[in-house]
Amino acid sequence: MKEKKMHSGSDRLLKVFIYVVLIALAITIIVPVAWVFLASVKQNAEFYGNPWALPATVYWQNFVNAWNSAKMGEYMLNSALVTAMALALLLIVALPASYCLSRFKFRGSKFFNMAFMAGLFINVNYIVVPIFLMLKDGDTVLKNMFGHTFLLNNLFVLAVVYAATALPFTIYLLSGYFATLPHDFEEAAYIDGAGYGTAMVKIIFPMAQPSIITIILFNFLSFWNEYIISMTLMSGGTGIKTLPVGLLNLMQAQQSKAEFGIMYAGLVLVMLPTLILYICVQKKLTQGMTVGGLKG
Repeated sequence: MKEKKMHSGSDRLLKVFIYVVLIALAITIIVPVAWVFLASVKQNAEFYGNPWALPATVYWQNFVNAWNSAKMGEYMLNSALVTAMALALLLIVALPASYCLSRFKFRGSKFFNMAFMAGLFINVNYIVVPIFLMLKDGDTVLKNMFGHTFLLNNLFVLAVVYAATALPFTIYLLSGYFATLPHDFEEAAYIDGAGYGTAMVKIIFPMAQPSIITIILFNFLSFWNEYIISMTLMSGGTGIKTLPVGLLNLMQAQQSKAEFGIMYAGLVLVMLPTLILYICVQKKLTQGMTVGGLKG
């Protein structure tokens, strides 16, 4: 009895410790985010008083100024286009590749699996300069041949680079999930006359929907918040910058003007789409991260 009481007491202490740590982590995340939202609706005069004071009035003009005069709306449109194109290209390539590498054995399959695994250990930020030089040399050739450039300062090319750099992680995650799915459904489809493509699209992809939503969310966050590649490849003008690059320019400009409300409104505009997307797919995200380990 004493051992059981001691064991139950230690379990309670462990649970209390875990809850305390989780509450502390939640506070460290929620408080700064809430402060940014409150600061985005303050007038400039309120920033010189108590920084933790609630806004006297909700000053929505900060968002109007950030959207129009600071061109955050134009930057957001660029980021939305690049993110959508990158996700579409990534899914078009990664889904069939992951299916083939996880469900079939063919000559060279081990090499491709090892190549994509090796890609997980390459930090994209370290190869930005080689990518830039390669595209710059390509633009030089195109200019000599056709009289104009194409590769740099191009939103579609930026989306291609995003999709290419995200392939190793995406294929690794999807192929690991596809490998846990039973073959019975595909074999039944083959007996009914379905081909490999039909079985892949109509059977495997719907079964893998939680995992697909997970990689869409992860890559959306990565593409939407990416800064270094966009800054390097899109340096030709203000009209083609993505939202993180435009936000940095806004922060530098507004700090010199002491217009902090517009700066925090720009931060909210960056965070809001990711928060809305996470709220919409949080259940699918949790399912996609755990269901692969439960099957098989």
